[in-house]
Amino acid sequence: EEFSTINNGVGDVIIGNDTIVGLGNVIIGPVKIGNAVMLAQNVVMSGLNHNYEDPTLPPALQGINTNEILVSDDVWIGANVVITAGVFLGKHCIIGAGSVVTKSIPEFSVAVGNPTKVIKFYNPESLKWEKS
Repeated sequence: EEFSTINNGVGDVIIGNDTIVGLGNVIIGPVKIGNAVMLAQNVVMSGLNHNYEDPTLPPALQGINTNEILVSDDVWIGANVVITAGVFLGKHCIIGAGSVVTKSIPEFSVAVGNPTKVIKFYNPESLKWEKS
């Protein structure tokens, strides 16, 4: 949708079929997004980080590093979510609005918060989403 930025300057951005990129999203590669993914408004995904280890130099002069973000099929990412470099989102997971995702999230789960925490899993035996 409008006002979105997809930046492949430091790594490829690959977006699957039937995926929705919402208003105002910023996606900085390397990022791979699966099929039928929903990205709500103002989602930020960045596979890029600036180096900062040398305290005698400003971070802007220390270069960058990259770590690919992988988003599986059928994922729903709520509005104003930030996803950091190296994160893997499993199939059909749901990320609640306003969350900051710094670690990988398993498939068929619901995760929320800052930092993001899994609060529900889908139980194939009961056919219900259950609190973890």
